[in-house]
Amino acid sequence: MSQTAEQKTLLIVEDDDALRRRLEVAMKKRGFETCAGSSVAEAKGLIDAQTPDFAIVDLRLLDGSGLDVIAELEKKHPDARAIVLTGYGDIPTAVAAVRHGAVDYVAKPATADEIVDVLMTPPGEATPAPKNPIEPGAARLSHIEHVLHQEGENISRAAHLLNMHRRTLQRVLQRRRMVSDEAR
Repeated sequence: MSQTAEQKTLLIVEDDDALRRRLEVAMKKRGFETCAGSSVAEAKGLIDAQTPDFAIVDLRLLDGSGLDVIAELEKKHPDARAIVLTGYGDIPTAVAAVRHGAVDYVAKPATADEIVDVLMTPPGEATPAPKNPIEPGAARLSHIEHVLHQEGENISRAAHLLNMHRRTLQRVLQRRRMVSDEAR
């Protein structure tokens, strides 16, 4: 099935509430009819209710992997175009995303226009390269900050989830503060 102007239903699966709402607004402005969820279970229910033609799926969700959502969508609608949007950019995960049915793997932060460009790239054509790719160090810090915020700024819990020693996390955060203070 080819994607036409009429077929622009988009599933957004993102556990960060603010980002999910921003994506919904941005995608509606670009002509998509959106439905959104924050978990694997919620996304699977949305796929069953109305199989979307497109999907933007966060890799790590609170109740599991976004790859399970991609696989479910691939099973229900093989022609759907789904991308994995994540702050955890690495090659093995990108390969796994594509094997599960994603058309591409986009690192956060990405603009709405970059996401639309990837979603709307015709099958068989190369997706456009990001205009401002994130550096690995910046992606790592972004992920650390996200986990820390998610855990209510609790260093011990965040360090456990990040598989880091608490003191290592404290040093990383202290260096980040020193760099941002110097930049001011």
